[in-house]
Amino acid sequence: MANAAEGKTIAQMLLESARQDVAACKLLSAEISIGDAVVGFHAQQAVEKSIKAILSQGGIEFRRTHDLIALLDLLQDKGIPAPPNADWLDELNPYAVEARYGTLEPTGLDRSHVLGAIEAVLAWAHSQIATSSTS
Repeated sequence: MANAAEGKTIAQMLLESARQDVAACKLLSAEISIGDAVVGFHAQQAVEKSIKAILSQGGIEFRRTHDLIALLDLLQDKGIPAPPNADWLDELNPYAVEARYGTLEPTGLDRSHVLGAIEAVLAWAHSQIATSSTS
């Protein structure tokens, strides 16, 4: 599946978007006046898009969801190795919708831990796509 205008696959576009979310998360994390909901949203999006890039690269259909648990389960069902920190990533689920729309006000987000986790997931996704591209 390619976007004719850009010549990029859906997986590549998702991965680039995930990279942008990681970059946004880094910048926003440094600013204490920015709330955890905003930082957590970009962290959750980086993970979601990274996983969806892997699924897309493998030609695996996935439903429109922000649920990281469902996406991680789909990886497992398809025999794809889980990303680093997979046992913790579901902690980002509330930032996709509830925190973003103000129905939950999270506090105490360990921003340095989150940054390390999402950077590791992005590196994992890059590695998975590079490996499948050379196969």
